[in-house]
Amino acid sequence: MESSDALDTTQMDTAQSGTNRAGTTQAGTTQAGTTQAGSGRAGYEVPTPGRDDTDRAPTTGGARTGALWEDAVGEDVGMKVKKRNGSLEPVDLNKIVKAVQRCAVGLEAVDPMRVATRTISGLYDGATTQELDSLSIQTAANLISEETQYSKLAARLLGTFIDKEVANQDIQSFSQSVRHGYEAGLLSERTYDFVRTNRRKLDDAIDLKRVNLFEYFGLRTVYDRYLLKDPTSRKVLETPQYFFMRVACGLAEDPVEAIEFYQLISSLAYLPSSPTLFNSGSTRTQLSSCYLLDSPQDDLNSIYARYMDVAQLSKFAGGIGLAYHRVRCTGSLIRGTNGHSNGIVPWLKTLDSSVAAVNQGGRRKGAACVYLESWHGDIEDFLVLRDNTGDDARRTHNLNLANWIPDLFMRRVEADSTWTLFDPKVVPHLCDLFGEDFDRAYEEAERDGLGVKTLKARDLYARMMRALAQTGNGWMTFKDASNLKCNQTGAPGNTVHLSNLCTEIIEVTSRDETAVCNLGSINVGRFVREGDDGAKYVDYEAIGNVAALAIRYLDRVIDINYYPTEDAGSSNQRWRPVGLGMMGLQDVFFQLRLPFDSEEARAISARISEEIYFRAVTASVELAEQNGPHPAFAETRAAQGHFQFELWGTKPDEVPSGDGARWEALRARMTEHGLRNSLMIAIAPTATIASIAGCYECIEPQVSNLFKRETLSGDFLQVNSYLSRELKERGLWTESVRAKIKQAEGSIQAIDEIPDDVKAIFRTAWEVPMRSLIDMGAARGQFIDQSQSLNLFMASPTIGKLSSMYLYAWKTGIKTTYYLRSRPATRIAQTSTAAKAEGVKDADAIACSLENPESCEACQ
Repeated sequence: MESSDALDTTQMDTAQSGTNRAGTTQAGTTQAGTTQAGSGRAGYEVPTPGRDDTDRAPTTGGARTGALWEDAVGEDVGMKVKKRNGSLEPVDLNKIVKAVQRCAVGLEAVDPMRVATRTISGLYDGATTQELDSLSIQTAANLISEETQYSKLAARLLGTFIDKEVANQDIQSFSQSVRHGYEAGLLSERTYDFVRTNRRKLDDAIDLKRVNLFEYFGLRTVYDRYLLKDPTSRKVLETPQYFFMRVACGLAEDPVEAIEFYQLISSLAYLPSSPTLFNSGSTRTQLSSCYLLDSPQDDLNSIYARYMDVAQLSKFAGGIGLAYHRVRCTGSLIRGTNGHSNGIVPWLKTLDSSVAAVNQGGRRKGAACVYLESWHGDIEDFLVLRDNTGDDARRTHNLNLANWIPDLFMRRVEADSTWTLFDPKVVPHLCDLFGEDFDRAYEEAERDGLGVKTLKARDLYARMMRALAQTGNGWMTFKDASNLKCNQTGAPGNTVHLSNLCTEIIEVTSRDETAVCNLGSINVGRFVREGDDGAKYVDYEAIGNVAALAIRYLDRVIDINYYPTEDAGSSNQRWRPVGLGMMGLQDVFFQLRLPFDSEEARAISARISEEIYFRAVTASVELAEQNGPHPAFAETRAAQGHFQFELWGTKPDEVPSGDGARWEALRARMTEHGLRNSLMIAIAPTATIASIAGCYECIEPQVSNLFKRETLSGDFLQVNSYLSRELKERGLWTESVRAKIKQAEGSIQAIDEIPDDVKAIFRTAWEVPMRSLIDMGAARGQFIDQSQSLNLFMASPTIGKLSSMYLYAWKTGIKTTYYLRSRPATRIAQTSTAAKAEGVKDADAIACSLENPESCEACQ
């Protein structure tokens, strides 16, 4: 699995030793000048161009074509720069300096001369403008670990470059950008006509200053992956603000709506998911994020038909969840040939290759997750599909795996009972049952002797834990909680058979229904305000206003979306589910100076979730009043008057706001008018859009205070700006402290200079108790009618620790969990080896952790 806290110190804080890459020594002298006494900042003279040939600008990792230095010509210093048209012009060094200084206005903690000096030192006769652009941007980015404001400087430098790249193609306005995109075959005729008709209003609404909201890594991601590119030249045809307006126009019915939605998403307070950002307004409006497919039937035609569905959905940037409960297990008799089945593994190997081949239109890797019920006869083979050892013909390195676990199995694990595996060909009805109905049918099949194998439940559970420890995969998702708390399962025959690629979508599927979901996330970190008394607080009303607006546009996607398969389109129109989530929760706690595991933090998380859910349901009722309820409303639990939190056993007057009256008033409206959307809330991982918004991912604690993230856009250095500001205020953001943070891989817990109250606030995911994450997830989950991508973290996982943790998660009523994040695999191997050397067996560890969860020595 990925190492989510990987740290590369080679790119961090280049001023750590001797002479840094900008030519500044620790003593404060530069290669061309000395420190200005008393200024508090190093002073620079203009260096001699080309002094160090090894400092020439890189041609990778930065802007693809020159722009920023296009006007840096005039004064002849004996060198010439090659412009975009191929002509050579004398270099004017003063203009280079001024170009950086203009981008640094208002950034008091940065030294623009430092970046300009590095850029000038990379000059050589005949250097291209794109080389100078790349060098200036990369230089600023490399200084982020030292001073986080350099992220803003690097973003502004990149933003200036993008503006010039677009303008040099004779694109001076948003409407001209859309015309170019349309003529290049990238945008739809509907979008082109809409913009042409309303071009004056739309052009005037563009707020150029909003580019300053970006951090460097967010803008870098937008530039590399999201902006429309000319199919031939590969130059971008839109600026970031044109991009946001184009997305808005793709969803709007009139210019007022377009401007309203543009203002929302360009503020980075809310962002739709990547498929919507990729494709809104385009010729192929596939805007949905997730597709869930029920298991193929147990025959050849059905299996390959499902694979065709998966390929079509993946081609247009959809993440896939696929159940596999119905396909017969190994050894099952094939009556047509009088032979025996090889089970599900060869079929999944074929699917694995298909997922790798169909890579979401060349924009990001294809991705799918296969779900299997815990009673399936091939469950043991399924659990080792991601292993790095063994027969590669029986391994699937591209598929993600998830366990679809009934409560009966967990109860038997807890009781140390046996568990029976079945061939789904013999008991096909078990897939469609949940709760007490499943329990009765399963136990009847056991009594009838229909099983293919019986084993100790804890042995199978230990294998699940081992798969998680070794691969992070084999996610634990709970079938009964997902069904009993799903709004769509209010009528007999409606069953949730799986979740999605990221375990946050819980929707009914069947042979003829492919579940679909459109996602977006509120950046809750943008809603921390400061009162007149200087105290900070969360503006719940403002969050609710965004939620109400977001639901309208998520619902709009359902009607304009392109559906790669007929089953997906008909299902989405029938249920009209959407998934509104949140990101930046860690940002909220940092701004309020709250430890992630504090009671106050948990209460705020639940209160935010209540407000989002309340306003989402209200918005859906309003849409139902205008357009009618979704066609399947009568089959839902909402039609019976139930809210999500009531399915958890919470009463309206027990919610975090304490305002039961508003819920009762909403219930009356809901039962009278119905809901336009059967499901509304789902918290997705948000890795990419959180990077764009410049906030921490979804609902997670920070993984590290300082680390490098590897993405398709390159290796990005991330620094906790809240920590740097805190330490600056205390006079502790020194070179020595930064070095210690890097040495500790982003942890500050062992740094003596840092006070304990700061250490409590800035703990990493590895240092926050997982019980607190689970408790917070359960408190929040009462207001999530789908589910949440809940990662759990354990630096050195053991079977005992994991068994206790996941049993606890099940008991809290959580519907699904996502990855188990651990430290590098070498540490896992060392941990496993140490445990075996001490004679601790998996079964012993399971028994200890489950029977003595508070004092299990095997878990320490």
